[in-house]
Amino acid sequence: MTVATTAVDAAATVAASAPWWDPYRGMPAGVQVLMWFLLALTVVTVGVILWLVVRAWFERRRQRKAVETAHEEDHLWVFVVPALNEEVTIADSVSRLVAVEATHKAIVVVDDGSDDGTPDVLARLRAAVPELHVLRRELPNARVGKSAGLDDAWEFVHREVLTGRYAGWPTTRVVVGVVDADGRIPPDAPRALAGTFADERVGGVQALVRIYNRRHYLTWGQDVEFGVMAYVYQLGRSAWGTANMGGNGQYVRLAALDDVVVTEKLPPGIERGPWRDRLTEDQDIGVRLVRAGWRGRQTVLTSVDQQGVTRLRRLFKQRVRWAQGNWQAFSLLPGALRTPVSVGARLDHVAYLLMPLLQLLMGLGLVLSLAFWLFGDVPFVSGWWPSLVFFATLTLVPSFLTLLMTTEPGRHPFLRAVFGLVPYMLYTWLLWPVVTVALVRELLGRRGWTKTDREPLDANLPDDQEADTRPAVAG
Repeated sequence: MTVATTAVDAAATVAASAPWWDPYRGMPAGVQVLMWFLLALTVVTVGVILWLVVRAWFERRRQRKAVETAHEEDHLWVFVVPALNEEVTIADSVSRLVAVEATHKAIVVVDDGSDDGTPDVLARLRAAVPELHVLRRELPNARVGKSAGLDDAWEFVHREVLTGRYAGWPTTRVVVGVVDADGRIPPDAPRALAGTFADERVGGVQALVRIYNRRHYLTWGQDVEFGVMAYVYQLGRSAWGTANMGGNGQYVRLAALDDVVVTEKLPPGIERGPWRDRLTEDQDIGVRLVRAGWRGRQTVLTSVDQQGVTRLRRLFKQRVRWAQGNWQAFSLLPGALRTPVSVGARLDHVAYLLMPLLQLLMGLGLVLSLAFWLFGDVPFVSGWWPSLVFFATLTLVPSFLTLLMTTEPGRHPFLRAVFGLVPYMLYTWLLWPVVTVALVRELLGRRGWTKTDREPLDANLPDDQEADTRPAVAG
């Protein structure tokens, strides 16, 4: 009889003796407590997701009705484009912003010390586009993070944009939209956004993020991932006013940004704008807007298309950076329960900030289940299933609904949703370790990063503009 057979027999004996209501018998007491906590977390998660789905459906209907009476001309739309060595994409980005249908509009490109052809491209564009402003940042002030560039843009809007043609324009009706250099927004975006900004309590609105080169498996997974976040979690949280901002396609009322600066206490002698030096400055500003008394909303009535990462190594690196920013957001936990929102919104606020820790604990539960199965006499079937249910819940339910809602015209939404579930689940599990890697980096104080390189635009055109010979997965 082999050792493996003995282990299997022992596991079967324990499984037979363990009642259904005590699946963790045989594990140490501390591990059992963790497993029961994770099981309870799974049950709560299922209920929360279903609740968010219902709220998201009503929120989407409400926003559609608001658009019918929206007036984009009531606002000044200032599009801010952070650019560092973006000669590949910047002309395309500016040309699309020029095409945006807005009665009152300004475009501010923050050239963050580019040393490629970006300044030359911007100089040519500046001569041809009257509404284009170029804010050049020089070393040593340049290249110290996206947040510093956005802070300079905030000051530039006050100093230049609102003292020229738009002098005297009230900051409550100025909307600052942050669009990455590879970002593409539809021409009617202001009209779709105006309905949400008609509510004077709304400080920020996040647009739906789409991946325009989504025929590659990894880029398809990124597109669905952003859709899950927007259609289920963010749209559901919008009813509470706690939806967060993203790095691309965030639109923030200038008065709300000013309030964030005024309400926060900085050490004497330190002056800066609303953004902070975080790896995820978008998450940080979204949370702080809510704490300043403003509401955050998500909309899926307009979008921003961006370039997806086609290589796994680059994608993993990007997501580790984002996850490390989520760990840095733990510093925002003090005072979370004092946020000026409803009790339910406060709990949502805390859960949102704690999500990296909950993900880490669930992953730990699955690893412990495997360890006790391999090296102890605890059957794997008794320990692994709560973790698997948690993973499946976070992956299958929201992604199925998202795949149904984001199907392009002419496709079969139900079949696409069914056949896309397993590939998307594998994609999410592939990226699950980033939470642990990011925590290790944060604990070691490793916070330096280089920006993700852009790929040539002609290799990443939308599906309807170029026949892609690479294999497509689930649409």
